Amino acid sequence: MKPHCILPSCILLFALLPCLLSAEAPVFGDDFADIDEHVEQLLSQMSDYERAAQVLMIGWPTVDPSDELMRWIRERNVGSIKIFGWNGNDVPALARSIGQMQAAALEQGVGIPLITSTDQEGGWVRHIKDLTSITPGNMAIGASGLAYDAYQSGYHIAHELRLMGVNMNLAPTVDVYTHPEAHVIGPRAFSDDPVQTGLLGTAFYHGHRDQQVIATGKHYPGHGGVAGDSHLMLPSIDIPMEELWERDLLPFRMLINEGIPALLSGHLSFPAITGDDTPASFSAFFNRQLLREELGFDGIIITDDLYMYGAVDYGHQYGEDIADLVVRAIRSGNDMVMLSRTPDFNGRIWHTLLNTYRQDPEFQSILDDAVRRILRVKLTYLHDPETRVPLIPEYTELHTSMPSPETRKFFQEQAARGTTLLGDRLLPLDGSERVLLAGHNAAFFRIGREFFPNAEEFRFQTRYFYFSSARDRERMRELAPHYDRIIFALGDLNSAQVLAEIEEYQDAVIVFSLLSPIYLLDKPWVHSGVAVYGWFDDSVRAGFSILTGSTEAGGSLPIQNLMGDRP
Repeated sequence: MKPHCILPSCILLFALLPCLLSAEAPVFGDDFADIDEHVEQLLSQMSDYERAAQVLMIGWPTVDPSDELMRWIRERNVGSIKIFGWNGNDVPALARSIGQMQAAALEQGVGIPLITSTDQEGGWVRHIKDLTSITPGNMAIGASGLAYDAYQSGYHIAHELRLMGVNMNLAPTVDVYTHPEAHVIGPRAFSDDPVQTGLLGTAFYHGHRDQQVIATGKHYPGHGGVAGDSHLMLPSIDIPMEELWERDLLPFRMLINEGIPALLSGHLSFPAITGDDTPASFSAFFNRQLLREELGFDGIIITDDLYMYGAVDYGHQYGEDIADLVVRAIRSGNDMVMLSRTPDFNGRIWHTLLNTYRQDPEFQSILDDAVRRILRVKLTYLHDPETRVPLIPEYTELHTSMPSPETRKFFQEQAARGTTLLGDRLLPLDGSERVLLAGHNAAFFRIGREFFPNAEEFRFQTRYFYFSSARDRERMRELAPHYDRIIFALGDLNSAQVLAEIEEYQDAVIVFSLLSPIYLLDKPWVHSGVAVYGWFDDSVRAGFSILTGSTEAGGSLPIQNLMGDRP
């Protein structure tokens, strides 16, 4: 070739280089006609580091992202972060941190954004506090029985998450509340009826979908039929497959049919089904055979936190630590593993995961399929700038936009619709009686005094959930005979034990049930009361309005099967 021909050829090559690179190196934000084809293009550009890190959902200890967490994002493009209660006490600061982390993620590799997840179930479980709405919760929705309330709750909760840049919510909770000692579920459940649970859970999911927030049904395959708490132990649910299918699995089946994008697997064992104590979260039967093959679920499966004792204790039985459990979780069919603590950047968790991926062809194939599902959900929810949850949220105006007037109005009305009369023998109260307010809930006393300004108070010294103090029980017995009416706040085992001390004064007792009314199950002598299901202002105010006859109760008991003959 003549020398004078080389220069134009070089110029042409450099001119075409951006086009050539673009064609060879697709990025997440590229337009696509076929989502599966785009997934394969992205996967082909990802390193083994990036693929392995996509399956991790990790927490961190403060509002601002730690240096360790930022390394996971910048150097490995970790798939997801998990916002816990300790991260969620300053909403603007949290939104700023989310934007900082997303900006770092978008600069890496093919520009895959983070899934930013939290637990904002409504009611009892609300990991992001500060400016977010305090809602009546799922059991109040079950009491109203209205799909409208479930949809609107999901919609308004998701709207607030959207403003903060949180694009995944580990909700709805669709555990069917069938065991009276399932205290960890309690008011987080919609109902003790699987059909009602499924209908309301599905409506809640649709509210999230319309805000483009990734909803996650939990705790698959069902945590409502057992006494234990998987945070503290590995619960065992000894029921046959037929019962699980018709009861606990029904809400999940309904959600899957409606296209829910994610499910969270619980640390729960089903020995009558699997033949051993393997938790569902580590069970190929539950995750692969049942969920994928029989139910046809093609979304992402996320483990509950692997630092929960339900997982840790199981691992200890077989000499496995958290690193081993991460590999076991992916191998058994989960797509993401939740770790509430940030793993050491070059620690055992990472090296065990990466080395297994590199050395075990079967595991490599399993993990690659998990990454495909993660990318598919991310492309569905996080690709379109017009509809997705903002990756870089505008946090400076959140003080004025959360909660919105429409959101406040809805949750106030929903609290009233769900309030349930538990008996009216002593109602309504007219204010002439000598009234004692007894319990340990601050809102109960504050709002109770608005309705009964002359009432006296007995505040329990012990505020533990599971047990009361001898001093509180003794003091309750001493006070009871001196009042015409005792409005007693009942919401846990502590208060249930104190209430049991005054059965002989039943003609004076009016129960004000907060959270789950299950603690009345062994107290048929209570003939008057109201159930409100939440424990903050809107719910408590709605309850006192019923006691005074200002309004009528609109709800019915959502755990009627569990409560038997109670009203």
